[in-house]
Amino acid sequence: MEASRQRSISALRPEELQELALLYRQVASDLSTVREDPASTQLATYLNRILGRAHNLIYMGRKASTRGIWNFYWNVYPAVFRETFSDTFAAFTIFLAAAAVGVLLSIADASFLRHFLGPQMMDTIEQHKMWTDSIVSVKPAASSAILTNNISVCFATFALGITAGIGTIYMMLLNGLLIGIIGAACWREGMSLSLWSFVAAHGSLELPAIFISGGAGIGIARGLLFPGQLPRRLSLVLAGSRSVRLILGTVPMLIVAGLVEGFISPSPVSPVLKFSLAAVLGILLVLYLSKRPPKPAVSSTRASLNTIVAK
Repeated sequence: MEASRQRSISALRPEELQELALLYRQVASDLSTVREDPASTQLATYLNRILGRAHNLIYMGRKASTRGIWNFYWNVYPAVFRETFSDTFAAFTIFLAAAAVGVLLSIADASFLRHFLGPQMMDTIEQHKMWTDSIVSVKPAASSAILTNNISVCFATFALGITAGIGTIYMMLLNGLLIGIIGAACWREGMSLSLWSFVAAHGSLELPAIFISGGAGIGIARGLLFPGQLPRRLSLVLAGSRSVRLILGTVPMLIVAGLVEGFISPSPVSPVLKFSLAAVLGILLVLYLSKRPPKPAVSSTRASLNTIVAK
C-alpha cells in the first residue's frame, strides 16, 4: 500500500493490484473480528486506519488535474450533452411554449404588459429607451453581477429538479413568459431591433445554458419519478450524477455570456456586429456540443481494481 501511495494506483503492476485487493479483504475481515473483542480496541483502531487509507486509494477519484478538467470539457461533456439531449429539448419546448403564450397575452391585452413588467419598465420602453443603458457606465461591476445572477438562476433551475420537476418547469415557464412579454412590449413600441441586438450576442450562450440547466433538472425528476427496473434511490443517484456533469458544463458558457452581456451587448456597437458575434458563438457552440470524443481506452486500472476487490 505504501508503494501505491507513493506511485499512485495506476503505476502498480497487475500482480501488485491483486495483492493490494487481497490484503484489503484480509484487513477488512480481521477488523470485523477484532471489533468483537473489547480488549483489542487499540488494534482495531490501527486496522481501521490502515483500511481507511486503502479504501481511499481504491475508491476515491483521482486527484484533480488540468488534464482531467480539459478532458471533461473537451471530450466527456459533449457526450453527456448528447446523451441527455431529450431532457434539454423538453426544457427548450417548455420555454418556447411559455414565450409564445407571453406574446399572445401581450398582444391580446395591452394592460397586461404594464401589470407584468411594472410601470417603470414600461415607461422606459414607451420612451424608446433601453433599460440596460445603465450597464454601460459600470461595465465590470455589471458583468460580475450578471454572471453571478445567471449562474444562480441556472443552478436553481437544476436543483429544483428534486421537487419532481415542478420547480424546474416553473423556472422554465417564468423565463419563457418573461422573454415573450418583453419581446412583445418592445415590438409594440418599434424597439425590436434594440432588444434583439442586445440579447443576441450573449443570448447565443446564455439561453442554451438555461435550456441545459432545465434539462439537468428534468433529468433528476425523471430519475426520481421513473426509476424503471432500478431501485428509486439508485436511479436518482445515477440521474443526479449525469445532471451534475451537465450543469458543470454550463459554467464556461455563462462566464463568456456574462462578459459579453456586461461589455458588448449594451455598447453602441453596430447591431450587425452584435448579430455576427451571436452567429459565431452559436456556431462554435453547436460544433463543440456535436463533437465526437476519441475512443476510450480498452481498460481502466482503477476499474479493474474495483472489480477485483468486489469479488
